[in-house]
Amino acid sequence: MPDIRRTVDAVWRIEGARIVATLAKMTGDVGLAEDLAQEALVDALKQWPESGVPQNTGAWLTTVAKRKAIDGWRRRERVDERYRAIAHDLEEAGEDEWQPIDDDLLRLVFIACHPVLSREAQVALTLRVVAGLTAEEIARMLLVPVATVQQRIVRAKKTLSAARVPFETPEPAEWLARLSAVLGVIYLIFTEGYAATSGDRWIRSELAHEALRLGRVLAGLLPREPEVHGLVALMEFQSSRFAARLGRTGEPILLADQDRSRWDHAQIQRGRAALGRADALGRGRGSYSLQAGIAECHAIAPSIDETDWDRIVVLYEALGQLAPSPVVELNRAVAVSMAVGPASGLAIVDRLESEGALRGSHLLPSVRGELLARLGRTEEARSELVIAANLATNERESAVLRAKAKAL
Repeated sequence: MPDIRRTVDAVWRIEGARIVATLAKMTGDVGLAEDLAQEALVDALKQWPESGVPQNTGAWLTTVAKRKAIDGWRRRERVDERYRAIAHDLEEAGEDEWQPIDDDLLRLVFIACHPVLSREAQVALTLRVVAGLTAEEIARMLLVPVATVQQRIVRAKKTLSAARVPFETPEPAEWLARLSAVLGVIYLIFTEGYAATSGDRWIRSELAHEALRLGRVLAGLLPREPEVHGLVALMEFQSSRFAARLGRTGEPILLADQDRSRWDHAQIQRGRAALGRADALGRGRGSYSLQAGIAECHAIAPSIDETDWDRIVVLYEALGQLAPSPVVELNRAVAVSMAVGPASGLAIVDRLESEGALRGSHLLPSVRGELLARLGRTEEARSELVIAANLATNERESAVLRAKAKAL
């Protein structure tokens, strides 16, 4: 049973979003589509141990979910003509009709980011139905209770259903109203792929690659929007390091220790080209373009010591003005420590700690531990790294932090 559960989980991570998109297109209801997909997963857990895992798992799950939709509609005492027609069409379709269509995923993102939903609901729903993340994973990403995430997802589904939001691409005139939310959730999906919040994998490459693909498609649809190109550039730069970020057994390799010859330099050039397109539009850099600028500094530097840390500090200062957050300030502290010295960086971290920022997250104590170690305050550094290791919810990251503490 544990092996089947792992198999089902893997299938959901890889194909879940496309299955939901296919079902949403068929039923016209995103909430219903996600519920049907989850019911199909339950059937898989019951049936696959006896029947074996089917060759085309995505088609199997989609077919089972389609049948559940038809059965549900037929059980209704007053099924309207619309549902009758859909049920007929689904029955007429072949059993293996399921074909992932790239545009459907982006359509799903736009629907989940419908203006009828609050920004918090948009983010939670998209991370659930597009990224396939659990409520626990989303809660860790957003630093909110699990119950809050669950409530947001349930309310979002009910709201979309009550508003009768159709499964169709919005008119181009409506795109810009949803663009900020769409960019935000695409980057959150990428971030979870780049550094997973939980589990025994540090990188979930399938999520990161899907987010980058969605970003590229969006850039083709909205070529005059600089922040779309800025986000694509940021994801290209960060993706270029994937091959060098993991050791042979999957252990994380941090930036300072990476073999830069293993970075994907063609992808770095694509990132620079995308950032160039953003700048060429002449409307100034937004938050994603500023982050891409920081990533570019790392991407073109021959080594950690030869990185233009002064420029990175300036870019973080600009980002902090445009999109202030404790994480941005923590990253600025790291850059300041490299440009000026660890004592200056530690002063920023201590201020964040006194303000109660990032409480419950491993990020602040891990940075504080690194800076204390550089200042020779070994016992304090070890204590901070142990705290960080205990707070980290990703097993690989926790192991790296424990190894650092032990080395001290």
